[in-house]
Amino acid sequence: MQVCITCEASGRCGLKNEGLFDLCPKLKTVEKAVKPEAKKKATIPGIDKEVLRRYFGYCEFRQLQEDIIFDVLKGSDVLVLMPTGGGKSLCYQYPSLLLKGLTIVVSPLISLMKNQVDSLRSNGIPAEYINSSLKYEEIAKIKSSLLQNKVRLLYIAPERLTIPTFLSFLKGLKISLFAIDEAHCISEWGHDFRPEYRQLKIISSSFPDVPIIALTATATQKVREDIINQLALKDCKKYVASFNRENLVYYVRPKKEAFRQIVEFLKTKPRESGIIYCYSKKSVDSLAENLKNAGFRVLPYHAGLSAGVRSMNQEKFIKDDVEILVATIAFGMGIDKPNIRFVIHHDLPKNLEAYYQETGRAGRDGLKSDCVLFYSYGDRQKIEYFISQMANEKERQIAHNKLMDIINFCETNICRRKLLLAYFGEDYKGEKCGGCDNCLMPKDEIEATGEILAILSCIEELDEKFGINYCIDVLTASKSSRVTHNGHAALKSYGSGKNLPKKTWHGFIRELLRRGYLMLEGEYPVLKLCQKGRDMLSGKRKEKIFLVKPPVVEKPSTIGTVPDDEGLFEVLRTLRKTLADAENYPPYMVFNDASLKQMAARRPCTPEDFRKITGVGDKKLARYGVIFISEIRRFCEKLNPASPANQASPANQTSPANQTSPANQTSPANQTSPTNQTSPTSQASPISPFSPTRQPVKKQSSEYVTLEMLNMDMNLDEITLKRNLSLNTVYGHIEKLILTGENIQVGKLIKKEKFDVISQVILELGGETLKPIKEKLGDNYSYGEIRLVRAKMTMGMDSNDMEIGGNYLINPDA
Repeated sequence: MQVCITCEASGRCGLKNEGLFDLCPKLKTVEKAVKPEAKKKATIPGIDKEVLRRYFGYCEFRQLQEDIIFDVLKGSDVLVLMPTGGGKSLCYQYPSLLLKGLTIVVSPLISLMKNQVDSLRSNGIPAEYINSSLKYEEIAKIKSSLLQNKVRLLYIAPERLTIPTFLSFLKGLKISLFAIDEAHCISEWGHDFRPEYRQLKIISSSFPDVPIIALTATATQKVREDIINQLALKDCKKYVASFNRENLVYYVRPKKEAFRQIVEFLKTKPRESGIIYCYSKKSVDSLAENLKNAGFRVLPYHAGLSAGVRSMNQEKFIKDDVEILVATIAFGMGIDKPNIRFVIHHDLPKNLEAYYQETGRAGRDGLKSDCVLFYSYGDRQKIEYFISQMANEKERQIAHNKLMDIINFCETNICRRKLLLAYFGEDYKGEKCGGCDNCLMPKDEIEATGEILAILSCIEELDEKFGINYCIDVLTASKSSRVTHNGHAALKSYGSGKNLPKKTWHGFIRELLRRGYLMLEGEYPVLKLCQKGRDMLSGKRKEKIFLVKPPVVEKPSTIGTVPDDEGLFEVLRTLRKTLADAENYPPYMVFNDASLKQMAARRPCTPEDFRKITGVGDKKLARYGVIFISEIRRFCEKLNPASPANQASPANQTSPANQTSPANQTSPANQTSPTNQTSPTSQASPISPFSPTRQPVKKQSSEYVTLEMLNMDMNLDEITLKRNLSLNTVYGHIEKLILTGENIQVGKLIKKEKFDVISQVILELGGETLKPIKEKLGDNYSYGEIRLVRAKMTMGMDSNDMEIGGNYLINPDA
């Protein structure tokens, strides 16, 4: 006999295991006979898409995910090369629910650990992290949970595996899987080599029977081979997903008036999150300050700031308290923020791998996002200088080759996506991608053989001793003192190019450098003729040369930034921020932008429809469904009062706008308000230390959410469960709602007999402090009930004014 599990919600069956059975209370055990020939396959836990929907909110796996997960569950070592935003994390998070033991995730940055763990917990998956940010007592508590098998995933830094006592502790646990994130860090051929990653080979020797999954977004063929060798992966299954990020639009802009261009671009992205990368700390501070003065919400991030300031600035960015972070390249690897709508490179990245990874932080939610790179020859020279200072010749040559690759990317006239994918060994089918500036705005070519010969002649006449700007001064007949003093106004080439602007000549010279007709040499680079240039000048090489006209700087596309229904999207985004702040979560952990845009487009008005939104799992449906559905219904009501969504809304029957506003109707609170009539209650000594404000609660506040749930006839038990709040907190919300004039039906919360007893004791003892009242009433009366009666009495009501009908009580017989 084989023990299996069946999910009551889906009716599907998979093998029983500690992980899934512990997490899902709706799973029940059943005995099921397994045929002998099926036993081998039955030892692999089944891949159930109901689990995918329940915990992650997705109906289908993405490219390669299901195959990868199947191999992981079989116990194979796996290497996964998948672009940022492609769903790498799910490849080990999903198996952790099915495997019997612990999944250990090795991650390089503390911020990534915290974000991932918070996200998993918000989906109902028990996860922890251990790193240097935790106190000894906190680590001890986590270790205790690990020993009790209460944790499914544990995130750690690579250095921790080298600590003998911690390694010994791990050997006492049942570990089912090691996941190595950012695995390219183990290879010296990669763009972000980290020596501490080399220590990870200890995993295969210390845990020979535990499978390893290594994951990265950026790795050339050489780096992939190095990862497999360094981690000692056995019979490794290799999965290489497409590097193509279809939702990213690539632009390269001349670095002229870069600040003005950035400001114009940012004006097209109101309230959108983005990162601007700079090469130096000084550039970060300067640009951040200038953007702040221009009216943008922006913060800096670099190693020169204290750890506390860096952490605070990063937290504000993650929580959407600021839209823009100006940062050095040290920032970003640990950021799991899906709604970054743009990445700007103010300075040239060192190589294409770094560029790909940094731009990959945009659009993780799959929505259109822009990647803008500002390029100047000066940036190239800076990087070349730093490369020249490298002591190791091998490293120097690798860095130089990588620099040439990104320069070619910047200066190319063909599809940038095609060139970028080719670098990683992928052949992009088609000539135009429709997602880069070269394809969106094709540049005009002109026959420029004469201009090229003029440049080559000028350089030869100058004895190859001068740089780009001086050569252009001679071509355009500059009357500078330097040109005159050197006697170069007498050269044949002097003024031969004065019919064209200097920026055009700059573009021509850059293109000749790229094509190998010219090169720059020396600490203060001077133009030199290459053999191709000499042959062209001597007539040995006869060809017509076509060059691109210098581009006109235009605003990058705003494609993908306009939601399906901008008004509703903004309303839902504001609601998300309010809820996230109340729970101290980043907004994307409530729902990401892609989910909000689906809500704005589909306008789900029932739990069944809301469940169909991508990213809505069971826990998020229970926690946020009612709140978002109410907001969507309210929005529909404003647009069209006769809409089906409006007619179906329970909020219509008791909505604050229709029934509880003192300005719109005469409520019991208005009829008996202390300001309107004198009652024995109002004449007593102060019943409540709070004053009735008569101001409605702020829309989308935590109290307002409780009000919406009450209006939907949810009882106190349901509200506390769905909102993950204590009963005392909910009573506090209702007390405030009563004191602000909301027409709360207290008859559903407390019986008339109880109301009368409590009110008599309050009149006897006064209502300034609750403890004496509670002590006199005894255990049959709660503090929450006392607070509600006190609030109603403050508003001038007694039990004769109580509304009858329905029941909000946890226990109706209480």
